[in-house]
Amino acid sequence: MNRIKFHVKKGDQVEVISGNFRGSSGRILQVIPRKQQVLIEGVRIIKKHLRKSQDNPSGKIAEREGPIHISNVKLLERGEKPAAEKKKKEKETAKS
Repeated sequence: MNRIKFHVKKGDQVEVISGNFRGSSGRILQVIPRKQQVLIEGVRIIKKHLRKSQDNPSGKIAEREGPIHISNVKLLERGEKPAAEKKKKEKETAKS
C-alpha cells in the first residue's frame, strides 16, 4: 500500500487560494488522503442537524468544518516539528 505525499500536513498554517473560501486561512485539523481533502480550522463551516438523544434532549444544530480539496490550499508556514527532532536539538545544545 503506497502512501500519498502531500505538500501540507496536519498542524500547518495554510491559505485557501481558490473556490468560494478564497483568501481565508487557518490551521489544518485533518488530512483525508483517500479523497485528497483537508479540514481547515474556521473555513467552510457547515451545519449538521442532530436528532434528539440523551445528550441532546431537544436536538441540536452542530457547526463543524467541511473538507476542501488539497489543491486549493497554499502552505503559509509549517507546524511544530515532531518531538523526536526537538529532543535531538535539545541534546545537541546541552552538549555544547
